[in-house]
Amino acid sequence: MEQIHLPDEFLKRMQAQLGPQYPAFLATYALAPKRGMRVNLLKCSVAEFRALSPAPIAESGILEEGFVLSENGLGDEKGLGNHSYHLAGLFYLQEPSAMAAIAQAQVHPGMRVLDLCAAPGGKSGGMAARLAGEGFLLANEIVPNRAKTLAATLERLGVPNAAVSCAKPEAVAEALPSYFDVTLVDAPCSGEGMFRKDARAVLEWSPAHVTACAARQSAILECAAKTVRGGGALVYSTCTFSTEENEGVVERFLAGHPEFALEQMERLYPHTSPGEGHFVARLRRQDETFRPQEALPLKPCAETAYYDGIAELFLQPPQGCAYSLPDGRIMIVRGSLPRGLGKLWVLHVGTFAGEVKKGRFLPAHSLFLAAHGGAYRKKLELPLEDARLSRFLAGEAVACPEDWSGFVPVCAERFPIGFGKAVDGMLKNHLPKGLRVV
Repeated sequence: MEQIHLPDEFLKRMQAQLGPQYPAFLATYALAPKRGMRVNLLKCSVAEFRALSPAPIAESGILEEGFVLSENGLGDEKGLGNHSYHLAGLFYLQEPSAMAAIAQAQVHPGMRVLDLCAAPGGKSGGMAARLAGEGFLLANEIVPNRAKTLAATLERLGVPNAAVSCAKPEAVAEALPSYFDVTLVDAPCSGEGMFRKDARAVLEWSPAHVTACAARQSAILECAAKTVRGGGALVYSTCTFSTEENEGVVERFLAGHPEFALEQMERLYPHTSPGEGHFVARLRRQDETFRPQEALPLKPCAETAYYDGIAELFLQPPQGCAYSLPDGRIMIVRGSLPRGLGKLWVLHVGTFAGEVKKGRFLPAHSLFLAAHGGAYRKKLELPLEDARLSRFLAGEAVACPEDWSGFVPVCAERFPIGFGKAVDGMLKNHLPKGLRVV
């Protein structure tokens, strides 16, 4: 492993902070960073994944569905990212200690959950998996390009009950006050916990940067607090070690907000737990304030071609109702959406099913990746070693039964990974070009 040159001031701070534990902490910088993998419970149980995992794994001790990649089987990161099971959304490659925020959120089905600083989507996906398709997740990201990445992550993971917005924290707080059962702030930070993985974090670090991050984190937390309903949880996390950005931010917030109480706080260091290090605090709102939202008015889909197309594809249709957007897209939404969502720039909501063109329904890739509860009439299930699977992922047409016609999902084993259109014994490839593995 290449030697990491850490800032002298950072080392002095950590020595004062850790005392006798400092040598053990410092020794971790001579080791390779830990890598983790989180099972996507929307598509696979932990027990099932143990038998399917494409790499040797060990329990993380942080999250039941979270694992650490074993030292002797790390393989190539790009290789795991291009593995068929990853492309099918069975797992998410996630830094192990970052999973602590998912655990602390204590999400269960039916909750209303906000991830205020959500890109690239690992924690949103983890909380969505625990919602199990019930309730509502709003994943917000202020930077447009990162918000698009966030939407792509949730699409691959098959989340059927989320919306992705691109808005400032102040706008989210104004649109949806006192509404969420859980709000997570995984705050932008100085990234001290990323030094082993990201050389830029080392170069950008300075005491002034730490101070600036703490001020920004406090401002974000102020906005986040306004979104939490009475009895709800506000979870604050960072991937840094500084007390200014962690305990200091929490203490200042509590001093100004007697309606919140600290419920749990934990630090994970690279010498005490698997991973690069994380800080998580869970605060509980003590009053009974709740501001319910009327349902966002949506236009039910009236396209006969859509319903005919769904009937051709599915024995059991996807759960939820179909709605038409002004741009012609058709979305499947479970339950209702809060009216305040209409005040935000929303990139994605529910499951993008497809669109009707020239009187025919053209399904979208996201329909086949979604954990929507539908049952397909037929599927082309390909073993991992089947050459057709690699050809399909490269964008090529593959053979299928000659009596098949119409759109058909293609599966890695039994897990949908994309789709094609069957014509005369061949399945024409409809995998998006940006997702092809060449």
